[in-house]
Amino acid sequence: MKNFLAHNDDTKQEMLDFLGLKSVEDLFKMVPNQAKMTELDLPKALSEMEVQKKIKALANKNKTDYISFLGGGVYNKFIPACIGQIANRFEFLTAYTPYQAEISQGTLQVMYEFQTMISRITGMDISNATVYDGGTACAEAILMAKRISKKSKALVSKNLNPEYKKVIDTYSWANEVEIEYFDEVPDNTKDYACVLIQNPDYYGEILEIAKPADTLLIVCVDISSLSILKPPCEYGADIVVGDIQTLGIPQEFGGPHAGFIACVEKYMRQLPGRLAGRTVDAEGNQAFCLTIQTREQHIKREKATSNICSNQALIGLCATVYLSLLGKNGFRQAGYLSTKQAHKLSEKLTKKGIPTLNTNFFNEFVIKVKDADKFLEKLKLAGILGGIKLDSEKILVATTEMISDEDIEKYLSNV
Repeated sequence: MKNFLAHNDDTKQEMLDFLGLKSVEDLFKMVPNQAKMTELDLPKALSEMEVQKKIKALANKNKTDYISFLGGGVYNKFIPACIGQIANRFEFLTAYTPYQAEISQGTLQVMYEFQTMISRITGMDISNATVYDGGTACAEAILMAKRISKKSKALVSKNLNPEYKKVIDTYSWANEVEIEYFDEVPDNTKDYACVLIQNPDYYGEILEIAKPADTLLIVCVDISSLSILKPPCEYGADIVVGDIQTLGIPQEFGGPHAGFIACVEKYMRQLPGRLAGRTVDAEGNQAFCLTIQTREQHIKREKATSNICSNQALIGLCATVYLSLLGKNGFRQAGYLSTKQAHKLSEKLTKKGIPTLNTNFFNEFVIKVKDADKFLEKLKLAGILGGIKLDSEKILVATTEMISDEDIEKYLSNV
C-alpha cells in the first residue's frame, strides 16, 4: 500500500522545484482571496451517541406524511418492498460496471431483461440498457438523429418537460445543433434531423401524433402510461425515449433516475450507452455479453455515439424487478388506477367550479384557479401537496395508484 501514501515534504518540495514554485500556496495565486476558504466553521466535536441524537432531531423536522398530487416527471408510485431487498444485495449494489462479462453474468442478464421489457412496452425493436435520465435520453436521441440524417437542426415541442429542454439546450449548444421549439409541427420538416414530441405532454395532454413524412420522429413517453395507451410504434415513432422513475424508483428529491432509448432495428448501431446481448458459450450454454460496441472505451473516440460510457444498471435492476413482480396485468392495473383517480378528481373539481384545461389526459391535468399560491398553501396546511404551480392561475395536478378516494375527498374539502 506504500504507493497510496500521501506525499512527504521532500516529494512535495521536489515537485515545487520542478514547477519553479516556492510553496503550495503559489499554485493558487490566480484564485481570488475572497474565493479561498481559510478555515471551516465547524461546531465542537461530539460523541457518536450525541451525533445520533442530533441527527434524529434534525430528521424529525422533515415532514414526510403529505398526500402528494405532485407530478411533472417525478411521481409517488407504489414500490413493492422486495425491490429494495433484491437491489441491495451486494452482488448488485457493489458491482460498479460489468467490464468483465465472465464475472458479471447476473448484471448482464438483468440489462438484457430490462432491454426486452422496454422493447415490448414501447413496441420498438431494440432498447439500450439505460442512460442517466429522461432529459439525457431526449438530448442523446437528438444527437442520434443528427448522425443518422446528417442534419444539424431539430424540432422540439414547446410542451416538453422544461427540465428536459434545459438538458437539450446544453447538449445542442455543445454539439452545434440548432433547436427550434414549436407549438405545431410545420408542414415541411425535410431540413430537420427530427421532430421530438412528448406524449402525454408535460401538461398531461394525450396527443394525436402523425409521423412526419420526411424526418425522424422521436417520442418521449411516460413509460407507465403505455400500460393503457397505444405504444409509439403504432403511430410511426423511429426513436422512443423516457424516464423509468415510475417503475419502482423512489422520488428521492428528484434523483437518481434512469432514462432509456429504444428504436427501430435499422438505427440500432447509433444507440448510445450499453447494450447487452444473449448468445451461447463454447459449450452451448446460455451466455450474456455487451454487444454492438458504440462506446468510446471500445472504439475510436471520434466514432463513438456518445461520451456516456456507463449506465444506470442498479436503477434499471429496480425497474426490471418492478415489472417482473407486477407482470402485464399488474402493470396495466396500476396505470388504470392512476388514470381513474385523475379523472375522478378532475370531474369533482369541475363541479366545484375549478375547471380542468385538458381535453384528454392520462393521470395528469391542469386546473385553473383564482390564486395558485393561496390554493396550494391552503392544501399544504391540510397536509396535501396539491400540485405544481405553472403560473398565478394554473396548477399541474397528478394522481397515481397511491391516491385513495379518501385522499381525493380530503383534497376537495380543502379547496
